[in-house]
Amino acid sequence: MNPAPTQNPDRRSAMLSYFSLFTSLSTLLCCALPSLLVLFGLGASFASMLAFTPWLVTLSRHRVWTFSVSGTLIGLSFVNTYYLVPRLPGSDVCDAGDGSACRNASRVSKVLLWVSAGVYAVGFFVAYALGPILTKLDQ
Repeated sequence: MNPAPTQNPDRRSAMLSYFSLFTSLSTLLCCALPSLLVLFGLGASFASMLAFTPWLVTLSRHRVWTFSVSGTLIGLSFVNTYYLVPRLPGSDVCDAGDGSACRNASRVSKVLLWVSAGVYAVGFFVAYALGPILTKLDQ
């Protein structure tokens, strides 16, 4: 009886990175982009964007959940990429044969992860920190 085939650790890491990027972009769209548009005096652009994409209102209403899920996925992706995958037996599959495609996929996965974290940080700053900072400076 053969054991079930295990999923390639680099593929799982890449999938987590893509999910992290997707959820961090949703935080950017729900909360950071509208705030920045209004901050720069583009309120009419924001109004037309809401008319075209009404689901942004739902994302904004549930921004705590959106940021929580996104932060959790990004955190899990960091743990998977930098802690779990290097410690798995057989995680050095990139060293077998040519391995250039495997190393490229791993590099792309790490770049996507860091881009996701950066987008999430910008969205979190604009959604939760920029308002109080501007209020404090206005006084």
